[in-house]
Amino acid sequence: MNTNKHSNCNRKQQHGAALIVGLLLLLVITVLAVSGMNTATTELAMARNDQLYENAFQAAETGLENALAQNSFSTGAPVVISPPQTTYEVVSATIQFEDTSLVPDRAFSLGSGSGISAFHFQARSQAAYRVSPGNVTDRDAAAVHTQAFYIVGPGGSAL
Repeated sequence: MNTNKHSNCNRKQQHGAALIVGLLLLLVITVLAVSGMNTATTELAMARNDQLYENAFQAAETGLENALAQNSFSTGAPVVISPPQTTYEVVSATIQFEDTSLVPDRAFSLGSGSGISAFHFQARSQAAYRVSPGNVTDRDAAAVHTQAFYIVGPGGSAL
């Protein structure tokens, strides 16, 4: 009987403090969980953007390599090369003649007096990676690569 009186006394003195503390802890855990989910979502978007830019970067590199491999060099109008397209990538490359210079004396055994010239070109490749082919979205990525080079040939203004 004494134990019954003792437990009734304890119940009357409790005012729900455990319930309030428990609810506050649940609130803190919920805020941390929502914050973690937002951070994860942002990091996934950043990783996706990096991957899309990397795809555009590689497409521009491939366009540049294809343009140089075709050996279409002209001292007249720029040469526009359209490499094979894929569903998601749009690539175009241009080779533009820049200038002609004489080859320095010690560059070749023939020397500059022999009529050898260096023809300077600039190749430029532009690539766009489209997430939704045919539509422009805020998740698309683009890259531009430029490479300068020269070709040694006979003296004069044309190859």
